[in-house]
Amino acid sequence: MSVRHFLTLFDCSKEELQQLIQRGIELKTLRQQGTSHEPLKGRVLGMIFEKSSTRTRISFEAGMIQLGGQALFLSPRDTQLGRGEPISDSAIVMSSMIDGVMIRTFAHATLTDFAANSKVPVINGLSDDHHPCQLLADMMTYRELRGNIKGKTVVWIGDGNNMCASYIEAAMQYDFTLHIACPEGFDPDPTLMAKAGKHAVIIRDPKEAVKGAHLVNTDVWASMGQEEEAKARMLAFKNYQVSPELLDLADNEVLFLHCLPAHRGEEISHDLLDDPRSGVWTQAENRLHAQKALLELLIAPGLK
Repeated sequence: MSVRHFLTLFDCSKEELQQLIQRGIELKTLRQQGTSHEPLKGRVLGMIFEKSSTRTRISFEAGMIQLGGQALFLSPRDTQLGRGEPISDSAIVMSSMIDGVMIRTFAHATLTDFAANSKVPVINGLSDDHHPCQLLADMMTYRELRGNIKGKTVVWIGDGNNMCASYIEAAMQYDFTLHIACPEGFDPDPTLMAKAGKHAVIIRDPKEAVKGAHLVNTDVWASMGQEEEAKARMLAFKNYQVSPELLDLADNEVLFLHCLPAHRGEEISHDLLDDPRSGVWTQAENRLHAQKALLELLIAPGLK
């Protein structure tokens, strides 16, 4: 059997993505009931972090432990990756010793190069181009709190970044319509937009974009690696803050999500996370449960 990786949402079929959401909900219930479930006993996940993290590290490490396995934290400072060893060489050696690899990195090519030389599954914990694990948590959260997202209107407000790209993929895979409200010069990848067709459309005005929307999302205006652009981005995005007043223009049952960390007073108003329409804390917890479902799928309990 060929090795399966999870680098974008397109690495799973539509049916598999629905099953991952359902399995995440089931695993969450097992944990709430205090039921032990350890299908990955004796398995090891290597976690390579070129970008710092809170939720990604905790959710993957805790998830492996709860599934009966272990996780190894690896940074470039602690490995030969930080001293110029080719990614392909590291992939060959590491994948001979462990059962899966999660990488949180800058260049998406790091993931594709590693996966091409790995004998075990490689998971994208975030790259500059995509953040598919976050979308699993987001789709699980909407399912839990509002129901089926098929046919709904979803809004992305802010930069056409990696999160936006994964939302465009999600629109195709989960079959919803995505409105992207971003200022000129911060559009998402045009190739991906063309592929999405009717599933994704750019609407510059956030107020127009959120009319009748069922789900509204945003992210920080300057991501890791963009700190030098922060001042310019503050000016560009000044009219793109999400507030309770903006949500009032959406559907009565609208849900607000944010992948965190949030900068209150910038991309969101100071009071938005306390709004009853916010599902952010459930969303953050669901990184754990959705990723456990993914680990179950990719890291088989049998021998390699």
